[in-house]
Amino acid sequence: MTSTRTRAAAALALTGALALGGTATASPALADAPGHADRQQTSRIPFTAATVTQQADGSFTIGWTSPGTRRVTVYTGTDRDRISHRAAIAHAGGSATVTVSGLAAADRWYFELVPDRGESLTVADRSLHLASAPNFRDAGGYRTTDGHWVKMGGVYRSDDLSRLTDADLAELQRLGIRQIFDLRTPGERTAAPDRVPAGATEVAANVLGTADTGAFNVTTPEAAVKAMTDAERTMVSADSAKSAYHAVLSAADGRGAVLFHCTAGKDRTGWAGAALLTALGVPRGTVEDDYLASNTYRAAANAATLAKLPPAYQAVYKPLLDVCPEYLNAGFDEVQSEFGAFDSYLKDGLGLDRRTLRDLRHDLLAG
Repeated sequence: MTSTRTRAAAALALTGALALGGTATASPALADAPGHADRQQTSRIPFTAATVTQQADGSFTIGWTSPGTRRVTVYTGTDRDRISHRAAIAHAGGSATVTVSGLAAADRWYFELVPDRGESLTVADRSLHLASAPNFRDAGGYRTTDGHWVKMGGVYRSDDLSRLTDADLAELQRLGIRQIFDLRTPGERTAAPDRVPAGATEVAANVLGTADTGAFNVTTPEAAVKAMTDAERTMVSADSAKSAYHAVLSAADGRGAVLFHCTAGKDRTGWAGAALLTALGVPRGTVEDDYLASNTYRAAANAATLAKLPPAYQAVYKPLLDVCPEYLNAGFDEVQSEFGAFDSYLKDGLGLDRRTLRDLRHDLLAG
């Protein structure tokens, strides 16, 4: 396990170093979501899909699907839990897309979708649009297999926080982020210390369990892919990873926002997001979509990194910068191999008892 963990650490370190312009040494010569015995009732939220996207001009595109609903009224506000119903900003049918413009600048705009029958749903653009941390986004806004929805504004995921501006820190403070889990090694933390908003507590949760990341040599794209799949398996089976992810999932209790991150926000953070969403009952396909979204959020940064490399090296390093289904599947395969089922991974691997999982779902799910 030690040699595997070291190789995984080096692979992920190289990923981060390339993405951030660092100096890591390299030489190019599920199973379905777990059962929910504690949550058998059908959700009263009728929406089967809902998204919000902030456009470049500051407008918002809001889309939803709610079978059987005749009319949906949309309200907006900057506080998820205090959206006024005094003035609607849009009305439409059960399946529609609307564009809202003219809203003032704000940290986040939330949109409450109120159907003519059933419970409302509050959604927001998942991205916080931080130039200093392009992969900083909300982990919520997804529908579970039993029709509940993961609340937005409760759990965030991100890449490196060392470049946050003072304005970014003030925004994160206003968003109520109270605890930050740094999934990196001590060497990474020393090289690029987090900037933490006032009032937040930072927890070192070293997934890989190594002091530093060392060097890693890859010579072919195939070797790079193998390095990443090996790293994904390590993030499931290593004792240090189990401890780190236990801490993250135990803290996501709905009492103030929680943030977890690594260097690029895609590998160690990606498995944290996958584990959390799967524990909440989000279907595997949606979990994969969230995992792969790092390719979109980091597209510009990754392209800039590859452009700095000699053409012969670009094909070798691209698998280290990207995420792909093969990597995530390796993690779920490791769960199956080591624990037999995802519920067993949560219980026996991460040490999350039935009460903790029940509270997690109670606190983070709407409906």
